[in-house]
Amino acid sequence: MKTYDSTHIKNIAVAGHGGSGKTSLVEALLYKSGTTDRLGKIADGNTVSDYTAEEIRRKCSVYTSLSCFERDGFKINLLDTPGLFDYEAGMVEGINAAGCVMITVSAKSGVKVGTHKAYDYAEENGKPRMFVVTKLDDDNANFNNVLTQLKTEFGPTVCPVIVPVIANRKVVSYVNLIEMKCYKYENGNAVETDMPTAAVAENMEYRIDGLVEAVSEAVAETDEELMEKFFGGEAFTQKELIDGIHKGMNEGKITPVVCCSAADLSGIDMLLKEISLLLPAPSDNDVKMAEDAKGEPVEVKCDSSAPLSAFVFKTVADPFVGKMSFIKVHSGVLKTNKDVVNATTGSTEKVGKLMTLIGKKQIEVTEANCGDIVVATKMNVNTNDTICDASRVVKFPAIRFPIPTYAMAVKAKGQGDEAKISGAIARLLEEDKTLRYEQNPDTLEMILVTLGGLHLDSVAGKLHDTFGVDIDTAAPKIAYKETIRKKVKVQGRHKKQSGGHGQFGDVWIEFEPCISDELIFEERVFGGAVPKNFFPAVEKGLQECVKKGVLAGFPVVGLKAILVDGSYHPVDSSEMAFKIAASIAFKDGIPKAEPMLLEPIDNLTVIVPDENTGDVIGELNKRRGRVLGMNPAAKKGLTEVVAEVPEAEMADFTMTLRQMTQGRGSYSMELARYDQLPGNLVATVIANNKID
Repeated sequence: MKTYDSTHIKNIAVAGHGGSGKTSLVEALLYKSGTTDRLGKIADGNTVSDYTAEEIRRKCSVYTSLSCFERDGFKINLLDTPGLFDYEAGMVEGINAAGCVMITVSAKSGVKVGTHKAYDYAEENGKPRMFVVTKLDDDNANFNNVLTQLKTEFGPTVCPVIVPVIANRKVVSYVNLIEMKCYKYENGNAVETDMPTAAVAENMEYRIDGLVEAVSEAVAETDEELMEKFFGGEAFTQKELIDGIHKGMNEGKITPVVCCSAADLSGIDMLLKEISLLLPAPSDNDVKMAEDAKGEPVEVKCDSSAPLSAFVFKTVADPFVGKMSFIKVHSGVLKTNKDVVNATTGSTEKVGKLMTLIGKKQIEVTEANCGDIVVATKMNVNTNDTICDASRVVKFPAIRFPIPTYAMAVKAKGQGDEAKISGAIARLLEEDKTLRYEQNPDTLEMILVTLGGLHLDSVAGKLHDTFGVDIDTAAPKIAYKETIRKKVKVQGRHKKQSGGHGQFGDVWIEFEPCISDELIFEERVFGGAVPKNFFPAVEKGLQECVKKGVLAGFPVVGLKAILVDGSYHPVDSSEMAFKIAASIAFKDGIPKAEPMLLEPIDNLTVIVPDENTGDVIGELNKRRGRVLGMNPAAKKGLTEVVAEVPEAEMADFTMTLRQMTQGRGSYSMELARYDQLPGNLVATVIANNKID
């Protein structure tokens, strides 16, 4: 494959709701462009994009895949992103690297939550957008309803460019509103036909006129001269329409709508034509903000003569090739074996072998111009790293990934596999920035945090398929704690005689509540009742005891221990004897000090659609939560609910919130404090956690 400059490259992320036809569309584009010689199907597990064992098994996209084809003098990079919410990281990676986003909408099911998520993320990142209405071959397809829905939900920027002609609920042809030509399809090939009349489809002439008027009005708003021409009643030329839509997309003023069917290939050739004519090249939006070595903001232009700067937007742990780094080149030229600086770590790296991909097919290249997307192998770089020329060190802002909230405790199924699990998950953490893996310091469990149940299943599947490791998962243990409510004074006496030296230690200790996470130890012994050299032994004995309380074996907090009296034997007393005496005092005294269980209480912030606010508040009340307030969220139509909730009640909240809000809700949670566990739950917690 030859090297293309930035004016002849198109980087397109294909995004949308799960099941809206993204992978099938990519398959059709690759086939129709002549890149592949067969049309793969998701059901058969032989598509170019969904090639991993996990994707073939699930029959859906799990990871963002890169494919490319050459057409009309352009290199088109397609980033097929997942649509399911558990794999949202893939959508974020793909849109971040792309120059434009094609959002698929099923003509059967219409606009869904995933449509909005893709549109909102593209808009937030300043990416031009195009809607592709898919599955027009379906018996229940309704393009007109979908177009109305798009206009209603996304506003006046929505501008139809290719529309179907429908008769008797079937698509008979397609009208290109830029060319003002109509095409019908025979065996996937376009044949020009007459423009539709009312005899073909009811009111079609009126609709075509109205749609042409809408396109012209949208184009007129991109330029003052075109606006004057529009109000003068003159029709725009085909070039003016193309240039106007192209400019309008770059400015976010126009979102074109095209339609097609990937199954029978109708409309695919027209979509290929619009990709070449309308979608922006990297040179159109040639400024990317970064920061220099001093942390000052700097503009990086898409200029092949400038020093190299490139961004790693995705990492794959491939069992055969090794680490694969997906790189978007923002300036200069990336070349194999070139020495570059990793601006994130400050280290110097050598560029590995460079490849462009068509799914899993690898095509080796020697260099990549600014604006292009390539894959480098065996480089010591990670997602969100910036690599650049030493003559100009710049760092691009990191991608903000969704925060994982679905936590599960994991352990190896096989004996001795714990080390293998840690190594394998470390590799996955490089690849997936929506994973978190950490040890709970209180329960000592290893906790894996994901975006949801499907995400967790996919991680387990990859651990098995790629690294040969199997894991068991379970709900994490709650890190309860114990404390006391009243002051007590107890004696701890240890006396043992067994031929020769015996053991003797005798202490009087006052236990009282205090505000501290650590044991506070004091000594107020008068007259040498306990020699000073035994004080550390007494404290050590108590420190070991507070690790496991008397109720259910949880750590004891909020405890102050004061050594006030005792006695010793000049021969039989030892540090061990006083340590044991202190533990006896603890075990006798704490049950008399009204011990109680404490549970972790978390600060919770939930972002929900306005219409779901009442449902979420009701759900939090069921979970013993306390709602502190509500605030308007940054985005219109969303509300921020702030609450305090017991951690023990939140294990499945990720899944509940997703079902309740159809995937539009999100939340974050962090530990606030510990509160007394309600009395009606104490017996259950003790029974479930009591250590014999």
